[in-house]
Amino acid sequence: MNENNILEFSNLELNEEFPDAVTQEELLDKKKRERDKLGSVNLRADEETTKYQDEIKKMEKDRSDLVTAITKLKESINELNQKGRERLIEAFEKVNRKFNEVYTKLFNGGSAKLELIDSDDPLDAGLEMLVSPPGKRLQSITLLSGGEQALTALSLIFAVFLTNPAPICVLDEVDAPLDDANVTRFCNLLEELTKITKTKFVIVTHHALTMSKMNRLYGVTMPEKGISQLVAVDLEKAESMVA
Repeated sequence: MNENNILEFSNLELNEEFPDAVTQEELLDKKKRERDKLGSVNLRADEETTKYQDEIKKMEKDRSDLVTAITKLKESINELNQKGRERLIEAFEKVNRKFNEVYTKLFNGGSAKLELIDSDDPLDAGLEMLVSPPGKRLQSITLLSGGEQALTALSLIFAVFLTNPAPICVLDEVDAPLDDANVTRFCNLLEELTKITKTKFVIVTHHALTMSKMNRLYGVTMPEKGISQLVAVDLEKAESMVA
């Protein structure tokens, strides 16, 4: 500023009486004290402002990308859940039909069905087995005897295998809680499954009746303490040799 425009930057007016110098000096000192309270001047403020503005723009871009990614991910999840529900319902209906068929064969009658419980969404629902052995009313599997529970569980396993056969199935002493009549039904059903599917069944058993129905036997003996020996018998060849 120069002497011509200095009045414009002051608190004075031409049509008013100028205040005394002491008052003006007090006002000036007050302004200086206010300036001193602000602290030292940051000479790098412009550079830092530019730097932070760039960082903010980058963060805003990253946030926008993240929001877009979250939206796409949610859409993908919804699409997968929808397809999952459709495939689950389709598989559930197939297994449910096979479950009733296998159960009827094992029990020589009765009926069985699967139900989705605890949720309307198939992906979050639980599974309940409701069975009705011959001469009994429909009830939960938990109310059946040990042998009936074992047969019902086998029915479900075989129903799944008939729906989507696997190359190998290992059954570990599943016939232990069964009596001779039910073991016979189990073996007969097993024989049917070997004809329908290409699944190889490996059965661990101590039941002589089950062993007699197998094609090949493998046994582990211990002729001497601490020494195991594998024994194999081909029953089909043995029968042909006897014949």
